[in-house]
Amino acid sequence: MKVETLEVPGATLRYEIRGSGPVLLLICGGVYDAEGFDGLAEALADERTVVTYDRRGNSRSPLDGPPAVQSIEEHGDDAYRLLGAVGVTEDEPADVFGNSSGAEIALELAARHPELVRTVVAHEPPAFELLSDATHWRDLMREVEATFHRDGWGPAMHVFGAGLEMADEKGAEASPDFMARMQGNLPFFIGYEVPAFGVWVPDLDSLRAGTARIVPAVGAASAGEAPHRVGVELADRLGVDVVEFPGGHGGHGDPAAFAPRLREVLL
Repeated sequence: MKVETLEVPGATLRYEIRGSGPVLLLICGGVYDAEGFDGLAEALADERTVVTYDRRGNSRSPLDGPPAVQSIEEHGDDAYRLLGAVGVTEDEPADVFGNSSGAEIALELAARHPELVRTVVAHEPPAFELLSDATHWRDLMREVEATFHRDGWGPAMHVFGAGLEMADEKGAEASPDFMARMQGNLPFFIGYEVPAFGVWVPDLDSLRAGTARIVPAVGAASAGEAPHRVGVELADRLGVDVVEFPGGHGGHGDPAAFAPRLREVLL
């Protein structure tokens, strides 16, 4: 594995490269960083150049200044620059897998730079504006933001978790350093990402018109949860089939089950 850094406007991205072959970019969501994809990356590196990274403001990819409200557009630009840094071109576009808010970033990347993307697998993006009860989720995002500024990140996380009503998942065994980094990412995530990411609207017209193949994906164990519902709705809006993966919202934490399905979808 090689570890590199990339200077981007407002931040320095730390990224990892494994394997050889066509590029596969994995974009994590939430408080996760590159280590959260270690198992999946290792499972796919025998036939892919797998690129993982810490998103700006998380873990080992510091911002140049103080925390600020994040945007999917800015994170999409980061992914675009990262693809360029690892040699992706129009002649050899990359495949991209994004989970949760990472799926939103992957969709933004495909909408704005389809020439660098062959396939995007968007696993349960929390683009709640696509849902019929979007007003409810918009109100929740406002409540999370207000609670963060009034009471701090802990109470804001409680509001967010209670509002999502998602089942807890048992992920892969993680290192103490990874767990500490995820804990450290929580204030930034809940205060500066969630309120903005939760009201983001994908550019469906550009996704339909673009050359990138879009594969909305959901977890077999997360039916009824809001991000799962978004995945189904996204597929319907784009006129494509939704693809089911093992596990729930964080199913990639079981790479033995998840990697074969991702490999199959990317063929």
